Amino acid sequence: MNSIVTNNLDIAYDETLIVKSLNMNIPHGQITSIIGPNGCGKSTVLKAVGRILKPKNGLIYLNGEDIRNLSTKAVAQAMAVLPQTPTAPSGLTVKELVAYGRFPHQKGFGRLTAEDNRIVKWALDITKLTELEHREVDTLSGGQRQRVWIAMALAQQTDLILLDEPTTYLDLSHQLEVLELLHSLNKNQGCTIVMVLHDLNLAARFSDYMIAIRGGDIIKHGTPKEVMTVPVLKEVFTIDAKIVHEPSTGRPVCITYNLLK
Repeated sequence: MNSIVTNNLDIAYDETLIVKSLNMNIPHGQITSIIGPNGCGKSTVLKAVGRILKPKNGLIYLNGEDIRNLSTKAVAQAMAVLPQTPTAPSGLTVKELVAYGRFPHQKGFGRLTAEDNRIVKWALDITKLTELEHREVDTLSGGQRQRVWIAMALAQQTDLILLDEPTTYLDLSHQLEVLELLHSLNKNQGCTIVMVLHDLNLAARFSDYMIAIRGGDIIKHGTPKEVMTVPVLKEVFTIDAKIVHEPSTGRPVCITYNLLK
């Protein structure tokens, strides 16, 4: 079963075609990473799938349904989207921002119900933010802020979370913190995770499935072992990579690379 399927998808900014005839399947219940060079269309694809950007042509299916036939509320109840650099209004507390995730489920005047408050508390607990719930978001570290946005997505109670470069601007420990949280959500909560990542080794380490894109086209898709290979990285990134496999996990690791001459 696939959570997302695209069929001959064309995506453009004004008249500039970025992605042409994209056919992509995102497997349900897995962590999928989209990799590729800058400007290849990774984030563009994510925006189209998340209905932030309207495709020029083609179809997108969300859990088997044509996304064009779904209401904005129905999409928000099925899929949470975190952009690359989300911003919160100044002065907003952690708990207030996380509570925004309940909006797609609210009726009437949008007041939080007892059930809403229970889910917000659960989202804060599972992301280890309970002690920070009264802190203002803009006073937190980058890693803490990223956890707040993920908690908001969890409060949305969707089975699918899309993240555009969730580790950008984070140091090594905070990158691991965020990715380990996403891994836990996938394994323990059953969330399907789709993320754009620049770091190939992190993508290979935390993903079940990888999609390599160049020039708006899928060059290779499959398991990390199938995608993180010398020929694929040569075609996608124009590099000559040295790939080894981490002994304890068997996951591929790029230990060094050179530009192709």
